[in-house]
Formats: sequence, C-alpha cells, structure tokens
Amino acid sequence: MADEGDSLGGRLGRYAKVGTSMGGLAVRLAGERYLGLSLDRDRHASDLKAALGGLKGPLMKAAQLLATIPDALPPEYARELAQLQANAPAMGWAFVRRRMASELGPDWQTKFQKFEKEASFAASLGQVHRAVLPDGSDAAVKLQYPDMASALEADLNQLKLVFAMGQRFDPAIRTDEIHAEITTRLREELDYRREAKHVALYRHMLRDEPNVHVPDTVPSHSTDRLLTMNWLAGEPLLNWKEKPQEERDALAVNMFRAWYVPFYSYGVIHGDPHLGNYSVRPDGSVNLMDFGCVRIFPPRFVKGSIELYRALMTDDLDRAVAAYEDWGFSGLTRETITVLNRWAAFLYGPLMDDRPRRLTEGVAGGYGREMAQDVFGELRKLGGVRPPREFVFMDRAAIGLGSVFIHLRASINWHRLFESLIEGFDVDVLAARQQEALLQAGL
Repeated sequence: MADEGDSLGGRLGRYAKVGTSMGGLAVRLAGERYLGLSLDRDRHASDLKAALGGLKGPLMKAAQLLATIPDALPPEYARELAQLQANAPAMGWAFVRRRMASELGPDWQTKFQKFEKEASFAASLGQVHRAVLPDGSDAAVKLQYPDMASALEADLNQLKLVFAMGQRFDPAIRTDEIHAEITTRLREELDYRREAKHVALYRHMLRDEPNVHVPDTVPSHSTDRLLTMNWLAGEPLLNWKEKPQEERDALAVNMFRAWYVPFYSYGVIHGDPHLGNYSVRPDGSVNLMDFGCVRIFPPRFVKGSIELYRALMTDDLDRAVAAYEDWGFSGLTRETITVLNRWAAFLYGPLMDDRPRRLTEGVAGGYGREMAQDVFGELRKLGGVRPPREFVFMDRAAIGLGSVFIHLRASINWHRLFESLIEGFDVDVLAARQQEALLQAGL
C-alpha cells in the first residue's frame, strides 16, 4: 500500500514538525548566545533528524548534503543529519501499478517477462524494481515517486529554514551559492531523460576503464519519470572490508578512477558516492549506478584543482592565488588565502606524500574535525568566504570517497595515482574533449 505519509496532508504535517524543530532551534541558539541559557543540542539534533528522516524527497537529500559542509551547522547537528539514510520505505504494489500504467500505458506488464513487486531499493526520490525484459535480459526499473516536482519546490522552501539556522549560527561559510547549487542539481535529478544522457556520458568517459562498469539504458521502457537500465550484479562494498589488503587496495584504486578519470579528463563528476550507488563484482571491479546527480565543471575549475596542488607542492603563494581565482573565488586577501591554504594542505596531504599510506595516517580520531573548526574559526574572524557553487558537489564526492577509502583501510601511493591522472594536463585539450563528450551524450 502506498505510504499515506507522502500524501499532501502527510507531507504538510511533517513539514510542520520540521519547521517547529528549526524555529525552536533558532530561538534556543539565540537564547544560548545572548542570554546564557543552556541548550541540549544533542537531544534537539536527534529530534530534528527524526523529523527529517520521515520525509521522502529532496529535503532529506539536501539535509544529508548540508551535513558534509564544514561549519554550516553546529557540529551536533551535522553529526545527526549525516546519519540520515536515503533508504526510505518503499511504496506498495498498488502505487507501482498505477505509476507504471501512467508511464508505459495500461498494458505495461506485457512489456516485461517478469517484474518484481517488491522494490530492490528505495531512496528519497524514487525506487528501483528488478525486472526481466522481453529479450530475457535483467533490468533495473527506476520509478519516481508521485508529485516530486511540486514536492521539490516545497522542500526547497523548507531548505531555506535550514540555511537560516546555519546563518544564525554565524558560520564562516556563506551559504547563498550553496543553496543555488543544491536547487539546480535537485531539479535536474527529477529529469530522468537527462539522467539517461548522463548514463551515455559516463559510458563514453569510462569506455577505456576495464574495472568500472556503467549500465546502458532501455529507451523503449523509459520516460521523464521512469528510467530502465540493464541490471548490474554486484555486492555491497562493505562486504569487502575483511578482504586481504591487496584486494582492498585494488578496489580503492578502481573507485578512485571511477570518480576522478571523468573529472580530470572531462571536467565531470558523479556527485553522490552513496553506498547504494555502486556495487562490487567478484573480481573487484566496480558497478556505477544512479546518475541523477552529475556535475559538469568549467575546464578552468579543473585547472584550478591541479594548480593548487602544484602550488602546495612548491610552496608558491602566487600560484595558489591564481588557482583560487580559477576556482571562482574573488576578493580574497593574503590572510584569507593563507588560512585557506592550511585547509587545502590538509585535504591534499595524502596526494603530496610519495609513498603508500592510509588516508587518515597521522590524523587523530574525528577525521579533520579539529582542523576544520580551527580553519573556519579563523575564516570567520577574517569576514568569512563565499565558496563558488561548484564546490558543493566536488566536496561531497571527496568526502564520500574518503569515507570509502577509510572503510577499506586502503594503503596506496595516492601521490602517484593522482600524478598519473594529471600528467600532461592541458586545459584546452580538456575543453575540447568535454565538448565532444557532451555533444555525443546529447547534453
């Protein structure tokens, strides 16, 4: 049976809970700051997570993302929201029948040899069913939840409350560009025809990577709100945590190349390295799935990423300034750049160390939190920064992949792996390659 909680009345009721929770937090933060009142942040953050967690749709996905942006929220809230899982209860068979009929016609079941009634995976925007096509091949059928377009706009209004709360907390990161980026990307994720083009783009970009697999789409069984792809069999990455070191390291390299070959060769990144968006084959190769959140970057942005790395390797402040400008920062003082470089040196650290090592080697528990709080505290004193919107999903990918490498306890020479990707980099060559790839994919 369909989840009645996602009816209009159900959503409004949960919005009220979220709004009350957000408004209450703003009042309590003000009381804590100006009146010396005590606030049990841990308890309130847990209540907020419970309110958000019951809500399918973009708001939950945006809250997960917000939790990864340093200093955008008090740490207690970031910790709780990071635990939100995009694994909402699936809609029932009655819903599925109605939705499939509206997309493929009343005779839709004749277009499959088999269609499993139970969803294999349910996320914040839709759910996936396993099916068998007329030719006998296995397929993944991704069906969008109803009324997601209108829900998106309502959720984006709710998201403003989240950002208002962050601003009241006086963050070092100004969130206007972050909000604009999340809005654009979430609207794109509802367009399954665009996602089909993203699939084509990734098949092109990773065609020479034997250890990364991308599905193909089935246009005859796809619409604006329905996307059918061939099924890629694999097991969860966490099943590999106890494999021998050599196998874990090889898997980490495959994951690294799956994400960063497209970025450094084409200026494109998969912005959602959620555990449900990939699986692992018995030989350690990687299946990539779910291409709704794909970010295409200006070639200059990719150049900035490499130039900042080179600047840090040679301790060249002028080159770092140029790199930040390539990224789209403006109006940075030398003092602000010096502080940003401290954060960049921490993030780039594993890439600058020419030896096999674990990602968190030499870092105490709470990976990066103390460093982040120190750096962003200094940025606040200097007036804060407004990061270019491209950073939102670039950071999300880096944080998500970093979590994968930590889970695997991978020990790799990250420096040489990175150097092999950027060797001979030419921004004009990348621009031409990107344009060709986008044209081929119809983007």
